[in-house]
Amino acid sequence: MTSSLRRLLAKIIRKGRLTVSGPTGSQVFGDGGGRTVAIRFTDTEAEEEIASDPQLKLAEVYMDGRLLIEEGDIYELLAIVKDNTLSEALTPGMIWRGLLRIAQARVRHGVPVNRNQRNVAHHYDLSAKLFDLFLDEDWQYSCAYFNPPDISLYEAQVAKKRHIAAKLLAEPGQRVLEIGSGWGGMAMYLAEACGTDVTGITLSQEQLRVSRDRAAKRGLSDRVRFELQDYYYLPASVKYDRIVSVGMFEHVGRLNFGRFFRKAVDVLQEDGVMVLHAIGQPYPARYNGPFIEKYIFPGGYIPSLAEVMPSIEKAGLLVADIEILPMHYAHTLRHWRQRFLARREEAVAIYDERFVRMWEFYLAGSEMAFTHENFFIFQMQLTKKRMAVPDNRNYIAEREERMKAFEATRSPLEPVTF
Repeated sequence: MTSSLRRLLAKIIRKGRLTVSGPTGSQVFGDGGGRTVAIRFTDTEAEEEIASDPQLKLAEVYMDGRLLIEEGDIYELLAIVKDNTLSEALTPGMIWRGLLRIAQARVRHGVPVNRNQRNVAHHYDLSAKLFDLFLDEDWQYSCAYFNPPDISLYEAQVAKKRHIAAKLLAEPGQRVLEIGSGWGGMAMYLAEACGTDVTGITLSQEQLRVSRDRAAKRGLSDRVRFELQDYYYLPASVKYDRIVSVGMFEHVGRLNFGRFFRKAVDVLQEDGVMVLHAIGQPYPARYNGPFIEKYIFPGGYIPSLAEVMPSIEKAGLLVADIEILPMHYAHTLRHWRQRFLARREEAVAIYDERFVRMWEFYLAGSEMAFTHENFFIFQMQLTKKRMAVPDNRNYIAEREERMKAFEATRSPLEPVTF
């Protein structure tokens, strides 16, 4: 008897070659050209579960080891589905689940409850040993800048920090606020490369511990400090010359865009500059992907630029510059996934097999969003006064060249202490 999933795949897979096998036999879908992927199910129920709710159950069945990849990998499986048109294959079950998730998202977005601490802890307070498996030497957990394209992950992360620092127009003695300071790499770079005094805020206890330890080891504790602080509650009496936020805005939530930018206005000097580096998508999402919401980033939201701009304007900020980086995160995620899988057994020892399969699915699915769904990175430069930044972009390259000279003499980064 043909499963619901296989009937669905017969409608979807036109390009490529997907072989599906399991207790009920083997079947091939597609025209044989392009990607070649082979999967095997360990039980018949797995196929029916995925057919009933592919957005969530594909991940869960894979996490449970009931879906095995025999040719290709999980990214290739996701990509071969996205290579084909899905709209004609929507079932009534998919439609009603989608409508239910839209309703649930509207309720969540309409109830202004601050769950920032809980949501951040869910992801960033995982063992530091896990992130050490796949991040670069500076523990940059955001999109790298592959310019030129063939540089290493570490070099691309340095290029990202350099590019952002140049847009900040950071100068010696300036006070910088970093909203979402990660493991401290950006703050330390700004202090050393630009001579600034940096305050980084985070809601992760684990990131706070690692950041403070790293800054102390480099002798930067007098110029770089990290605090467990929600941006909601930053005092307006303390002003900063520069604000930078990298990879944090995705956790703000659609309901809080206005609050985020109003707080930036409160704490930014009148002639100050802010640089926001975040993930965007080409259109507003009706709801978060259920796998990401449940297992990876609860409460997160990837905005479209059209959703962000009104809050910036209402807060009284001016957009001085926007740069779109369309594929750099796809390259970053590919590096992370390859590095993670190369140390797979270590990851299993830290957590377990199900966690590792979940993390692999997360990295592969995120990469696919950039290769197949037109997600992108935007870097937005914001000011209160138009002439707070030059009226041409030549200064970016000029400042980057100066920072490259500094990087050639910078002392190596110390390993993170667990």
